[in-house]
Amino acid sequence: MATQPIEGALRVRATVAEETDLVDGKEITMEAGRLASLADGSVLVGMGDTRVLVTATASRRVREGADFFPLTVDIEERSYAAGKIPGSFFRREGRASEAAILTCRLIDRPLRPSFPSSFRNEVHVVGLVLGADQENPYDVLALNGASAALMLSGIPFEGPVGAVRLSYTADGEWLAHPTYAESDAGAFDMVVAGRQLEDGDIAVMMVEAGGTEGAWELYEDGAPKVNEEALAAGLEASKAHIAAMIELQRQLVEVHQEAHGIPEAIAWVPQVDYSPEIADAVAAAAGDRIVETASIADKAERTAAESALRDELVATVAGAADEADRPTVEKQAKAAFRAATKEAVRSRIVNEGARIDGRGPADIRQLTAEVGIIPTAHGTGLFQRGETQVMNIATLGIGRMDQMIDGIDPVTKKRFMHHYNFPPFSTGEPGFMRGPKRREIGHGALAEKALFPLIPSMAEFPYTIRLVSEALASNGSTSMASVCAGSLSLMDAGVPLRAPVAGIAMGLVFADGKYTSLTDILGAEDAFGDMDFKVAGTSEFVTALQLDTKIEGIPADVLIDALNQAKEARMAVLEVMAGAIAEPRPEVNETAPKIISFEIPADKIGEVIGPKGKVINSIQGETGADISVDDDGMVGVVSVSAVDGNAVAEAERQIRLILDPPTPEVNAEYTGKVVSITKFGAFINILPGRDGLLHISKIGGGKRIDKVEDVLELGQDLAVYVEDIDPNGKVSLRMAGDTGEKSGGDSSGSRSSSPKADGPSQGRSAAAASDRRAEGSGGRQGDGSGSSDGSSSDGSSSDRDSSGSGSDRPKRAPEFAPVLEAKLTEAYGDLGPEPAPRSAGGGGRRGGGGGRGGRRGR
Repeated sequence: MATQPIEGALRVRATVAEETDLVDGKEITMEAGRLASLADGSVLVGMGDTRVLVTATASRRVREGADFFPLTVDIEERSYAAGKIPGSFFRREGRASEAAILTCRLIDRPLRPSFPSSFRNEVHVVGLVLGADQENPYDVLALNGASAALMLSGIPFEGPVGAVRLSYTADGEWLAHPTYAESDAGAFDMVVAGRQLEDGDIAVMMVEAGGTEGAWELYEDGAPKVNEEALAAGLEASKAHIAAMIELQRQLVEVHQEAHGIPEAIAWVPQVDYSPEIADAVAAAAGDRIVETASIADKAERTAAESALRDELVATVAGAADEADRPTVEKQAKAAFRAATKEAVRSRIVNEGARIDGRGPADIRQLTAEVGIIPTAHGTGLFQRGETQVMNIATLGIGRMDQMIDGIDPVTKKRFMHHYNFPPFSTGEPGFMRGPKRREIGHGALAEKALFPLIPSMAEFPYTIRLVSEALASNGSTSMASVCAGSLSLMDAGVPLRAPVAGIAMGLVFADGKYTSLTDILGAEDAFGDMDFKVAGTSEFVTALQLDTKIEGIPADVLIDALNQAKEARMAVLEVMAGAIAEPRPEVNETAPKIISFEIPADKIGEVIGPKGKVINSIQGETGADISVDDDGMVGVVSVSAVDGNAVAEAERQIRLILDPPTPEVNAEYTGKVVSITKFGAFINILPGRDGLLHISKIGGGKRIDKVEDVLELGQDLAVYVEDIDPNGKVSLRMAGDTGEKSGGDSSGSRSSSPKADGPSQGRSAAAASDRRAEGSGGRQGDGSGSSDGSSSDGSSSDRDSSGSGSDRPKRAPEFAPVLEAKLTEAYGDLGPEPAPRSAGGGGRRGGGGGRGGRRGR
């Protein structure tokens, strides 16, 4: 601990020493007095290079008509904290991220019960994330910092509250304040917050826990499972670390008060919901009727009966008051009626073991489970527990449909998402529907956390998975019903879920010095009780846990008993779910896309995609499949999806042919597609990954053409023969039906009598002879290839007409000439126009004169 003056202010730094065993060698620091001096309280808390500035401010006046405590917690993530620029269009931060909203809830839950019940001034806690080192999470730091800022503020806060994150390692140990990497390496992650009692023990106020992505693999490798015993050990282990955080805050307060004195307490007026006189009047007028209405099992009937009784009692009590005081008396009478109902419900539970609907403390309401409700959905699960009903719909998509996370922590993508909707009709009331609120985001995240450890990996199941839970009717714990419905819909969709997951909500009532745990709480029991304890898991281990309290804290042994009671209920729920669907379907639903995923060499990615995506787009257009290629730096990952499994198989076949292309056979016929047109010919795709050149001289059917486009067009199907394959693998083609013979230009239409070429060498010889005849003479002098009378050296007659002119007949180049011309054009550009036709009887070119292509054929 140290103090240091900085520019007239006093900087206070309190540190848990690095060698302290309680934080496993990790140092947590808190500073006050340097930043945000106008806030009622401000603390800069850090671990590693992560820094969060937490401030607390309070209004000096009570909001008019406030009948609740208006506490607001906001977390402001700044991209600069992680050295990033926001990815949005405006390049600045927008609405709070899901991680920030969940952190707000994490802070709010243990702080709210730590204020006096009669305090109604508005309080605002803000956490500004200034530094995110990508190693140490900021959420638990912000919670401890919020408690410390309130302790320095003069706001009536009954703290401090301490918090710790614990990670369950593969060795079965609980590691405190883990880094992101350490949490990912563990099987379970748990945040516990609590306060210190007068005897030094820690009372638990909040728990938020869930399994990790690698939990199942660790369990399969023999790591101990996180069951009720392991959780009990974790809660016990958390006490020492919570005590250390409380002591750190007290050190900070002590040094701060030594320098600045005790902060001036904020003046506030205690708010009373009703006077004792009003309470007595309501009780006298009601008699036993409050207990009777609170015992009605059906929610709608109970609500209607309570409303009628309340209106009657309010009218009776207000009617005896002066007319000027009646509005105030009416408001207080309503509050007194609610308090009397709460007391009646709690008393019956603790003293008689009787709940609102007549169940015992450990009894579960009637359960039903169904699958396959919506025909067009990939998977559907409908789960009902009493009057609480939730439908969950599973949707499967290709890998690139995963969610991009533009945040400040290391998580950048999510392939498994669970979204939760709570429309107002689920409670039988009208209301507004303007997007998810914090509660809906929190409930969706809890159900997602419960299912996440059982989701197969991308390698096992190459799908992006989205679950949506629709709360259709609500009377107690729709979040745990969402877990059950989500598990059902996943199995209905054919997702190979590693094990079914069920959830149950537990409650607690503390009255007359006794704790009573309740299984499967109603909405009213949640409102009137002291604890909301949600547990989800398989038959063997726990996958998620959430605890909130409304009292100072709950002893750990009481929580352990509640955990064991929840396990019995969870097993009963799993049995009912198994009656609807015992295991995942062997295949994905027929309405779902069929997806395969496989790795390809990184150097083949370009070939699969093709220039400007031509290859992959061509395969997608032909097969109707959706194809994505991802590069992780080491290998490429190809994902192919389509509703039709045959389209997936065909697309995979074509891609694998690109990776290992077949070799075309010389003189074999193929039906190809024109993929490129140049000045000297067209390239035809004859096999996946293999193109051949059809030279312009072989396109016109024996007639000279000026432009390839006059005969062929892109995308045209064309039957061709493989004429030659050079040593470099370049393929030369000719059109089907073109045997290499050329039609003559005489009036009789006579054709050459040279035999049809049976192979590549024969075809080249015949073409060479035709080319020599096209020169208009018997060949070049001295080469013995022809004679002046036009007869060829092999004895075949010339194609020239009687005048000796070959000007009306296109020239026939040797078969290797198109390949050579293509190479020259690629190296030197356009080779210029074709040479002009020669006059009849003209001699051969001497010395390789200026015709296009130079001395061809030498």
